[in-house]
Amino acid sequence: MLKRYLEAQVRSDLMRKMVFLAGPRQSGKTNLSKKILGGSEGYLNWDASDDRELILKQQFPNSDLWVFDEIHKFRLWRNFLKGIYDKKKSTQRILVTGSAKLDLYRFGGDSLQGRYHFLRLHPLSFAELGLKANQRDLESLFQLSAFPEPFFEGSQKQANRWSLEYKRRLVREDISSLENLQDLTKVELLMNALPQRVGAPLSINSLREDLQVAHKSVARWLDVLEKVYSIFRIPPFGSPKMRAVKKEQKHYHLDWNLIEDEGPRFENLVANHLFKWVQFLEDTEGREIELRYFRDIDGREVDFVVVEKTKPILAMEVKLGDAPISSSLHYFHSKYPGCNLWQVHLRGKKDYTSPEGIRVAPASVFLAGLI
Repeated sequence: MLKRYLEAQVRSDLMRKMVFLAGPRQSGKTNLSKKILGGSEGYLNWDASDDRELILKQQFPNSDLWVFDEIHKFRLWRNFLKGIYDKKKSTQRILVTGSAKLDLYRFGGDSLQGRYHFLRLHPLSFAELGLKANQRDLESLFQLSAFPEPFFEGSQKQANRWSLEYKRRLVREDISSLENLQDLTKVELLMNALPQRVGAPLSINSLREDLQVAHKSVARWLDVLEKVYSIFRIPPFGSPKMRAVKKEQKHYHLDWNLIEDEGPRFENLVANHLFKWVQFLEDTEGREIELRYFRDIDGREVDFVVVEKTKPILAMEVKLGDAPISSSLHYFHSKYPGCNLWQVHLRGKKDYTSPEGIRVAPASVFLAGLI
């Protein structure tokens, strides 16, 4: 069984507080929690009627670790967890898992502040899979998505079937159970429209016109899709000395198999890897770090910028093949000479460092050094 990258952190954090483990459905949260449980009977799933009855009666298994899966669907879940945490014996550990953003759904009611550590489990990645820094391994990940089931199935046809079923379940099960949305059909239409817009600033007004709905509705639906880990959005990196744009965000999908065009699909793959790495550093080391992109009013653009405490520490351009170093990267270097600069490619051959220190390399070389 593949050892997940957060296993050691979850085990360590459970010795101190409750652990909230969030992430997209079918990313491996249940398998990880059951592995940590070992052979003991401590797993309770709110979606299972028998387990739900035991939770409501507070009749918990005889185990030193209780795992509450999808309990955020219980309207009073915050008060429930606060109560059992404050009453528990010192040896009792509590792991809470969910396929929605527990860091958002935790708000309201009695505060849980100071009682838990929050971790986000992402799907698989190049480094976590232990893949070799070669073209064949990267192509497999590129074609099949990073979710465990379609990746290990190894079939493009099955990956396509999985993606379609996954998208439908998000709307009909996760979203409908968490949000009071009147028109789920329009949400599905929005999900179908988004893959064609990957890699470009996302215009809510354009989506509103295509769907013939109010601006407020589209904005809310995008928030909901982000809450259930269907998409994630990154803001622009702004600096007074760079004349940067400051409003429109870019979006990416957790399942890049939804994206047909190879250029945006590959950009999405790299975005997922960077997003996973950034959130890992934030959750496990407490670093103030985030993923952004750069675009200025003169049309210069850098695909990704990693910012720590408002300072860019990494900037990256993504290409399908060999290409001259982006003029935007040269410009970025002139403004931030100490920033680590990369231009990575999916199918190119070049691997070198420019005189300014810009590294041009196969994406597999860079991705193998992440988490």
